[in-house]
Parts: sequence; C-alpha cells; structure tokens
Amino acid sequence: MQSPGATAQRSPGEFLAGRVRELAASPTLAVSDRARALKAEGVDVIDLGGGDPDFITPAHVRRAAAEAMDAGDTHYVASAGTPALRRAIAAKLRSDNGIEADPDRGVIVTPGGKAALFQAMLALVEPGVDVLIPEPAWVSYVPMVELAGGRAVPVALDPDDAFRLTAEKLAAAVTPATRVLLVNSPNNPTGRVLDEEERAAVADVAREHDLLVFADEMYEKILYDGHAHVSLATLPGMAERTLTFNGLSKAYAMTGWRLGYVAGPPAYIAQLAKVHSHSVTCATSFAQAGGVAALTGPQGFIEEMVVAWDRRRRAVADGLSAVKGLRCPRPEGAFYAFVDARETALSSVEVADRILREAHVAVVPGIAFGAAGEGHLRLSFATSDDALATAVTRIGDVLGRR
Repeated sequence: MQSPGATAQRSPGEFLAGRVRELAASPTLAVSDRARALKAEGVDVIDLGGGDPDFITPAHVRRAAAEAMDAGDTHYVASAGTPALRRAIAAKLRSDNGIEADPDRGVIVTPGGKAALFQAMLALVEPGVDVLIPEPAWVSYVPMVELAGGRAVPVALDPDDAFRLTAEKLAAAVTPATRVLLVNSPNNPTGRVLDEEERAAVADVAREHDLLVFADEMYEKILYDGHAHVSLATLPGMAERTLTFNGLSKAYAMTGWRLGYVAGPPAYIAQLAKVHSHSVTCATSFAQAGGVAALTGPQGFIEEMVVAWDRRRRAVADGLSAVKGLRCPRPEGAFYAFVDARETALSSVEVADRILREAHVAVVPGIAFGAAGEGHLRLSFATSDDALATAVTRIGDVLGRR
C-alpha cells in the first residue's frame, strides 16, 4: 500500500530521455535478430541482412594480436591510439588516399568506425544544427544526428537515375542551419561509387556553403568493374573541411575486433578526442597490435575476398533480375545488392516479410535506409556461394520468375 504523501510510481518510460524514447532500434540488427530467433525454432533461415565478411581475419593479423596479449599488452594505451597504429594509419592515408594526416594530432583510433562517426556527431552537432544525408543511407546516420540533438535533412536520390548525387539536389537541401554534409562511398546500401562529377558536386556545395564534410570510406577497398575510389579530402579546398572515417572491419575481415579511425584537421580532432576519452577511453590494446599488422603487412588477401564477392554479386544480381517483380543492378562497390522491388506493387516491408516467411531468407526492407529506399530490398552477398544460390532459388520460388 502506498504510504501517505508518496508520489505515484513512474513507469520505466517516464525515466527515459526523449531522444532515446523516440529512437528506433537498428533495422539491420533487428532483421538478424529475427533470423536468429527463427533458426532457434528450427527454421532453416538464410540471413542476408547483415554486413559481416564471411572470411576469417588473416593469420598474420591474428598472430600479432595474440603475441601482443601474451607479452602483457592488456592494459590501457594512449586514448587516441597506440603511436604505432596511428603512424600506420597516417602512412596508409598518404600512400592509398593522398591524404596528409598528422599521426600525433590528426588521427584517433576508435572501437569501430561507428564509434568514430558517433563521436564526431557529439563533438560537432548540437540542437539547431542540420546535417545533410543523401539517401538511401546507412541506418545509423540519422539516429546519430538525432542523439547529438541535431536535425537530419535527407537528400533524396532517384533510383531511376541510379541514385546519382547532384549539386542541384545538395544545394536545394541546404538550410541556414546546415553545418555538415555526410557522404558515403562506396555506398551502403546502394553499392554506388561516386564518380568524378559527383565528387565535384560535393566539393562545390561544401565550399560554397562553408560546410564540413564527413566522408565515410569504410568500403573503399571493395570495388568492381574498374571503379576507383577517390577521397573527398584530396579535392581542392577540401582538406581543411573534411573528416575521413574508415576502419578495418570490412576490408580486413575484422568486424569483431572493433577497430576504426577518424582523420582530419587537428583543430577538429582535438575536440573529438574529448568525447572519445570520456566515452570509451581507448580502443582495445592488443587489437591495435593486430591493426598495425593488417595495415603494414601483406594486402593480397583483400583482392582474394573482392574476387569472391565479385563472383557472388554477379550471380546474385543476374539471378534476382530473373525473378518476377525484381530488378537488381550490379553493385559498383561494397558487398550489398540493392534490389528494386517496385514492380511487385508491395511496400518494401511487405516484400521483405513475405520473403522471410515463405522463402526463409532474411533481407532488409529499403525503407530502413530512408524514404528514398522504399520499394527496394538490401541483401548482403558477403556469405557463401551455396547459401546465396539457395537464397535466390527460394526467392524465385516464392515470387515467381520472369
């Protein structure tokens, strides 16, 4: 019985901050969770919802981390990252990307690329600030902006124009409150790689409107059909206004290691370092030893993975394009197919749900990547050839074939 004068007990929801109460959980993780639940019930589900390379981390990288651990490298390290890894990152940026980054003042090593982006949002975005996000876009960008108190402003790209990014679309979305333009190439979920004209459009709008650019380059090593990656920070007038985000998760099959980084002008990196130190302290010590080995050791295994993914993307794109109601252009980069399902006359959620229920294949509805992704489905081809072939067959059996 409630004592006299006591206030009524609040519900758990009343204790939550509004910014979290209104936040949706990650749609891609939700798809994988549902697939795992069905598997636990004995259903033979093929999960194509996530983005985890199906290759083991190379042996020399695993060995370097194990040796570091055995040598007692199990304690705190410098918050911004070990000097050896920061030097390796700076050398990589110089040789691979043409970016000059100060290893002491211009690089922070983070627990995954997501952490680097999140810390940048907290350091540079606040209430009253707008962030332009070309869509379809990775599912975590908008929540990051909102958690920082800012407003995500979508720049809707046209599927009938291959989701091309234009100066006109960007400029039309700029507001007096715009501070940041976030660009991801190669793109998750569409698989597009920015061409020269698109890169120039980003640079022109950023310079004209005095914007910071967040360049997410996580998939830079995963390219097909001769497409090339060019870092936005290397364009004229862009080095001083660009933060480059990357990590070892995808190109080095190190998703579970949680190693990412951000590089850019020291004036901004110093502020990100405050958020980094108060949130995660530092990335895992012995994992960073593995990171050094990954960046400075043999690189041939990346090409071996890309060759496998190239084979799979062709098979998936061609196979799904033969399914009634689906069209699947071949991705230019990354390891996702963004399937056009508009001919089915169903919403992306309805199509994805039907494919999961009847074909037992988990894919992500395009609406998860913003309104511009509606009518599409994203699936990962970073899994075995056999699983992909079975998935395509099952989907064709459910939806029919052209």
